Amino acid sequence: MSDELLAQISQSLVDGDPDATFSLTEKALREGLEPLRIIREALMPGMNIVGDYFARGDYFLPDLIIAADGMKRAMELLEPELRARQQALETPGVVVIGTVKGDIHEIGKSLVATMLSANGFKVYDMGVDVPIATFIAKIKETNATLLGLSALLTTTMTMQREVIKTLVAEGLRSQVKVMVGGAPVTRSWAEDIGADGYAEDAMGAVALAKRLVGVRA
Repeated sequence: MSDELLAQISQSLVDGDPDATFSLTEKALREGLEPLRIIREALMPGMNIVGDYFARGDYFLPDLIIAADGMKRAMELLEPELRARQQALETPGVVVIGTVKGDIHEIGKSLVATMLSANGFKVYDMGVDVPIATFIAKIKETNATLLGLSALLTTTMTMQREVIKTLVAEGLRSQVKVMVGGAPVTRSWAEDIGADGYAEDAMGAVALAKRLVGVRA
């Protein structure tokens, strides 16, 4: 019965039904399923299927956004349970992510954050219009190993360079791998500013993050 319920949770993500994802996750907790098991055997596999469909062109951005909403709502239920049981999901890395100062674009960055969470990363989403000092403070607080910098405007791309310069000045550059993305961002720009990698979309960001921390994609 528990295997069937876990399969239903996965399928609700694939079907794009966040309400079902939430209610089925609630049901799984009521029936005594371990939060870690729900994440590992239902939510992560479901989001990976959605990601695969998106990567091959069967799903589109709205499908990814809807599935990500279901994942986030389920995790809001599960995270307090994990804390109460003093459990933690094994993670390949700690990520600080945000849209740089002067830029308020949210969707792409949030998708990347959700997909990284779905693949086991511990993610601190700093939101949009994030000052350099806020990124630096969070990296120090969390001992983050990855930093994701999003910029959707050509006028704010330069902030990605400034964040990296500040990491160097603060002596943090060797600790943190830097990923950059956003509509105007290119691979050559990433190389020019000294970033460790660039991704065009959320699935590319997951593959890049895994590569940067030495996890097989």
